[in-house]
Amino acid sequence: MVVGACRLTLMVSESHSLKEKRMVLRRIKDRTRLKFNVAIAEVGDQDAWQQATLGFAVVANDRAFVESMVEKIIRFIDDLAVAKITSDEKDIIHYAEGEELVSADNWTHWEPPVTGRPGKK
Repeated sequence: MVVGACRLTLMVSESHSLKEKRMVLRRIKDRTRLKFNVAIAEVGDQDAWQQATLGFAVVANDRAFVESMVEKIIRFIDDLAVAKITSDEKDIIHYAEGEELVSADNWTHWEPPVTGRPGKK
């Protein structure tokens, strides 16, 4: 399994309020999700009017495919021309076949403590 993660820093220069910025980000996120079926979210700079940080992830079984998809998504967002990409950080993580991400030996299942419901005895 190969996971590609990317964090984009965007400049939304036409934005004069958080509402305007979120409208631009919604357009970017919705179009990107529709075209690439990718997980994408605002991951930072939520209170800045003209700066935004988006993160997205791609999962597949081929490293070359993941790398090309990350590049295509960055190019697609840039081509939308609603915000300028000021920086991008990419990371490709490869999990070898046959390795478990979490083994059953060290996995701890947590459940909240059982408490009585109000009004019940």
